[in-house]
Amino acid sequence: MLSNASVTTMLPVKDMARARAFYERCLGLTPGDFRPDGKFEYTVGGATLALFPKPEGTKAEHTAISFRVPDIAASIAELKQAGVVFEDYDLPDFKTVNHVCVLGSEKAAWFKDTEGNFLCLHEDLA
Repeated sequence: MLSNASVTTMLPVKDMARARAFYERCLGLTPGDFRPDGKFEYTVGGATLALFPKPEGTKAEHTAISFRVPDIAASIAELKQAGVVFEDYDLPDFKTVNHVCVLGSEKAAWFKDTEGNFLCLHEDLA
């Protein structure tokens, strides 16, 4: 029923200017358009990423969006040069090495945007 529908990922932001600076300067997204309802949209890999103002912010403890990349190590290095700070974990069943955790058939690395949203890079292993 929805297999041909376009997808928009919605991310709440407290400070639109600060969030836009991060997404454009640090992540390298090309600026899109402001929508009449206050959202700011980017086109990312054929999908839409929309930042929407939410003064109280968000407290989600899960990954809000994941970017599939062909070379996670190279992507991490490039993003770190742009000021992105990656999360590191050292738990019994979940450990990062050089910011990367191997999860079954993929490698993944997490970082937060300026608004506290968890973002991820992932590289398929197969």
